[in-house]
Amino acid sequence: MIMKKTTLYLLTVVGILILVNILSDSFFLRLDLTSDQRYTLSRATKNILKTLDEPVTVTAYFSKKVPNELKKTHRDFKELLVEYQNISKGHLVYEFIDPSSSEELEQKATSAGIQPRIVGVRDKDQMTQQKVYIGAVVSMGDEAESIPFMPPGSAMEYALSTAIKKLAVKDKARVGFIQGHGEPTLEALPQSLAMLEIQYQSEPVYLEDTVNQLLQYNTVVLLAPTDSIPEEHFRQLDEYLANGGNLYVGINRVMGNLNVARGLSLTTGLESWLLSKGLVVEDNFVIDNRCGSIQVRQQQGMFTYSTNIQFPYIPVIQTFADHPITTGLEGVLLPFASTVYYSGDTTRTFTPLLSTSDLSGTLPSPVYFDASKQWSPNDFPMKNLTVGGILSGKITGERDARIVLIGDGDFSVNGSGEQMRQQTPDNISLFVNAIDYLSDDTGLIELRTKGVSNRPLDQLEDGKKAFLKYLNFLLPILLVVIYGLFRMQYNRNLRNKRMEEGYV
Repeated sequence: MIMKKTTLYLLTVVGILILVNILSDSFFLRLDLTSDQRYTLSRATKNILKTLDEPVTVTAYFSKKVPNELKKTHRDFKELLVEYQNISKGHLVYEFIDPSSSEELEQKATSAGIQPRIVGVRDKDQMTQQKVYIGAVVSMGDEAESIPFMPPGSAMEYALSTAIKKLAVKDKARVGFIQGHGEPTLEALPQSLAMLEIQYQSEPVYLEDTVNQLLQYNTVVLLAPTDSIPEEHFRQLDEYLANGGNLYVGINRVMGNLNVARGLSLTTGLESWLLSKGLVVEDNFVIDNRCGSIQVRQQQGMFTYSTNIQFPYIPVIQTFADHPITTGLEGVLLPFASTVYYSGDTTRTFTPLLSTSDLSGTLPSPVYFDASKQWSPNDFPMKNLTVGGILSGKITGERDARIVLIGDGDFSVNGSGEQMRQQTPDNISLFVNAIDYLSDDTGLIELRTKGVSNRPLDQLEDGKKAFLKYLNFLLPILLVVIYGLFRMQYNRNLRNKRMEEGYV
């Protein structure tokens, strides 16, 4: 009888486990303890999925035989698709295809924009190279958008949701980039434009003396002009703001040239026009103890080598206002920035967005960049200097308008040719977030910076680093010891109970 009960009990447990595994393949629950809630779908994603007018198909091209670290990516992406499917109420369907299983499927994946990657695999104490596919294609109607590769730990939700929104948005708002005064061309902004094209149509706009071209744009960008701007063009900007326009201004009040180790002032007339609105951009260089680095060539004997040195003229901004534009940002590099502040009356509202660290300062232009200078805390007597903000209210007319002002115009520019450079993700996010906010479309702001972390250990205090180090090492051992003591006490109590009289 006891044997039958035990068998029935075991069969019941096995049946429950099988049922749970079957259900967990489609339905699952997990606790998200990450600081940025990266495993919880954002409000923006839910809104995108709930407003789908047409069915969306996600074809995931994932190789089955992949290293262990990529297996987690496969599992995470599948769980994400299950959540998307549930929230969209059937408007999103998905399938997984292993391109490695046949040459025909490989060609299909490649033609869809999914390129194989070569990864290192350890097999029997030897490293071998393996070709894997780990990407997806999102299609809606006759249009498709590819996600060529998803590296482990990537922001999958952002990649997937932006691909869906890019297909779903039909009538895109227009953003005008003013040209003709030495501003960077659109070709010099590839990272920013790649994000903007999801929901905006970015266009160059040249100001003419007869027709105000600005009035047709939701948002206008005036980025890093280097030449003098005619008064007539400022008049058109005033007219645009008077009609309730939204303007983004990234201004280089000073410029640094590392080739000649000099920093000089730059005058275009934009600083005077901003001053007429109460916005002051000071003629100075911001320096910060929390900064980026530059590469310097040094010579020792017959040998020449390059080394990285901290360069306080490239402050790393990590103090942000609680504002949609700065949501989720962790570190923005502003090369050769200037301080800004508002000196106008209270009929308008100025909100500081970006501030320097507690060890910062300013130097008047011109300056000489001394790469050999040994900086000390005494060189940074100031703190929390404002380098960016937003002005809102009746700026030039009776209608409310907004100006986002950043005291550096180059932080989002990639350049071109030999001057091409890669900008940090938060630099691009700050610029695109500002355009979203000015265009009254903040849906993807929280999603854009989700899963993007910039927390280098070398910026932690020594005590905190030591604590994390020993916690990581000792915690598993401590848990095993606690479990062992618990089991020992449990067995002792059980043994004592069996020794009592009348125990059956």
